[in-house]
Amino acid sequence: MRFVTYTEKLTTPRVRPSTLTPLADERIGLHTGPMGSGKIIDLHQAWTALFSHEELRLLGSFPRDMSEFLLDQEKWTSAAQQVQNRISTGEIPESCIRDEAKVRLLSPIPRPISMRDGYAFRQHVEAARRNRGVPMIPEFDQFPIFYFTNHLAVTGPGEIPVEPLAREQLDFELEVAVVIGKTARNLKAVEADDAIFGYMVMNDWSARKLQMDEMKLNLGPAKGKDFATSLGPYLVTRDELKSSAIPSPSGERHGLSMKTWVNGKQVSEGNLKDMTWTFAQILERASYGVTLHPGEVIGSGTVGTGCFLELNGSKITDNQWLHPGDEVVMEVEGLGRLVNVIRASEEVTREVREETLARLK
Repeated sequence: MRFVTYTEKLTTPRVRPSTLTPLADERIGLHTGPMGSGKIIDLHQAWTALFSHEELRLLGSFPRDMSEFLLDQEKWTSAAQQVQNRISTGEIPESCIRDEAKVRLLSPIPRPISMRDGYAFRQHVEAARRNRGVPMIPEFDQFPIFYFTNHLAVTGPGEIPVEPLAREQLDFELEVAVVIGKTARNLKAVEADDAIFGYMVMNDWSARKLQMDEMKLNLGPAKGKDFATSLGPYLVTRDELKSSAIPSPSGERHGLSMKTWVNGKQVSEGNLKDMTWTFAQILERASYGVTLHPGEVIGSGTVGTGCFLELNGSKITDNQWLHPGDEVVMEVEGLGRLVNVIRASEEVTREVREETLARLK
């Protein structure tokens, strides 16, 4: 199944005061049909339409928030499956169905309870170090590394307002993220994939000037990463990717192509199967002595060729960075296309202020 979080487009504010607070019309949807032009079934509305008040008292009200859904994901995944099974029978009222093009898709999980990002692709790590004139670090082969990033600065598709300092050598990073679906501790890689609920496209935006300056102090990344991470637009359950799975004793890899375009020109291409460390191995490391909870998000790290830092250093691009107005499109086979546009934060703030004053007149 493919899940989305969406709002009705015309009622969605362009700038949110806090990701902690759900938007008034924020909903969980089940996506059907072609990615980019399909239909979205409002799961709360559809579930309510299928049963009587007495039945709903026993079954419960379908969650409106993906974090709440994941706290009892087996129950609500089964419920979503019931809704999906009844689409073809005509039992789902038209009022519960939206055209994808007529709503705004948010991050599928707008409020992760935490967010880690890995460093799993050897090609990216080798190239980045080679371009800095330093040898490959031997510890890369000893254990999968990750860092914690800002789970309160998550976006989905759409505009990314960026402050002036973060626009110095602004970069994208092409990744895939998994969402934890069950409580787990001290996992072994051979079993860890069972803790994964689903997969998403991830763009780990990076302010390289800030990042490089602060990491001279051997702590971070912090300000170079904490302003935005984009996820989505779909959360695709693990079972949907069976055909691309490549099993191994160290966990599944997936043969899924990964690409990025900037302003219509393709700049990146890789494959998720090229992860040196699998998600299962990353989960084994992350869960050692620590309990993982439903709703936590863990990124793969950047695929080879998946950022300008690597491309510039390898002379594939010539000191190219992102600027206001640039469109970044990421596509991962089976997971969809994540489209974002860079905006200068001060311009967005001015436009929103002008729009607000116009409404008050």
